[in-house]
Parts: sequence; C-alpha cells; structure tokens
Amino acid sequence: MSTLAATKEVSTGAATAPRVDLKLEVVVIPVSDIDRAKAFYTGLGWRLDADFVNGDAFRVVQFTPPGSLGSIHFGKGLTSAAPGSQNLYLVVSDIEAARAALIARGADVSEVFHRAAVGGPAIPGVDPERRTYNSFAIFRDPDGNSWLLQEITTRLPGRVDSGDTAYSSAGELEAALLRAATAHGEHEKRDGGRHDVNWPAWYAEYMVAERAGRPLPQ
Repeated sequence: MSTLAATKEVSTGAATAPRVDLKLEVVVIPVSDIDRAKAFYTGLGWRLDADFVNGDAFRVVQFTPPGSLGSIHFGKGLTSAAPGSQNLYLVVSDIEAARAALIARGADVSEVFHRAAVGGPAIPGVDPERRTYNSFAIFRDPDGNSWLLQEITTRLPGRVDSGDTAYSSAGELEAALLRAATAHGEHEKRDGGRHDVNWPAWYAEYMVAERAGRPLPQ
C-alpha cells in the first residue's frame, strides 16, 4: 500500500469513528517531601481525596482544588521529574478575590499583573479593561512548583461546547450572575432606563453566550 493510500485510510477511519471523551483527570507534580507538600495543600483548603501507600516504594496523595474537575498527584514512585519543575495554571473568575483567599491561607502570592498583548512583558496591576485571559498572579508550593492564576470570565469562541453552561462552584456562578447583572444594567440604560420584565431570559442568554465565547447580547 502506498503512503498516500495509507494516509487516506487512516484519515477516513478517523473521520467516521465515534467521538470518545478524553477527560484530563490528574497531573503529577514532583515534590521532595510528601508530608510537607500534603500540609501545604491542606492549608490551601484543597480537598484531600486519597493517600495510598504500598510498601516503601510507592505512595500517592491526591488533592483537588475547590471547584476543579482535575486533581493533582504527588508522592513516591510516580515521576522521575525534579522536584519543583512543574508549572500549572489555575483559572479563576476574580483574580483579586482568589489572590486574597490564597494569601489568607498562607500562600505567598505575587502581586497581580497583566500583559498588553499575548506574550508581552508583565505590567503591574489588573488589566485596566479587565479583559478576559489578561490578569495573572503566581504562587509556588514549598518545592517551587508554580501555579499561575489566570482570570477568565469569557471563553474564546469554540473553547467550550456551545451547549455546556455548567459552573463548577457556587462562587463561580455568583460571579457570572454579577457580570450579567452589571451588563443588564447597561442594557436598561440604553433602553431609556425602562425596567426589563424579561430580565431572567436576558440573564440566561448572556450567561450562556459568555460561557461559550459567543457575542454577548446588548
């Protein structure tokens, strides 16, 4: 079979195969002191899911950040990576509130910064226009594994399935409702200040569009 024919066969098979969900569940982070890391993440208020030991050669500890569908593993016999070499993202709906909450739990979080353009230099403070994806802060665990906080309020188009409007926590839902309320206030101003009796439908349309990265209602 020629290379071209083989490529067509693979492509055809991939195109007709049913989609199978592949959900990223766990990321392994390398640490040098398991109990110290466990105390740190417990202090952050992350949920301890498991601490399994199998002899002297294996131990796995799992934590899940509040509102997250993904978790972290650390322990013994899991990775050969150097302790402190992992760099991870935590998405938040309010960068200042998230930073304050982490500091209150003992994390050493950097000042908030933003970038004028993707890949550009860090500029102190939150994004002046509070653009989604544009405000950041960093903290590290005792080994130096870094966590980058990124404020995301509206997803890029196509980033989320158009029918998926789930919120992972009450706080995230509350923040979305507040943004919808603020936007709806501007909507009523543009409409001559008249009370919009259909505000629930407007809120729903706004929140679904925001989550899916579609144009927002005006």
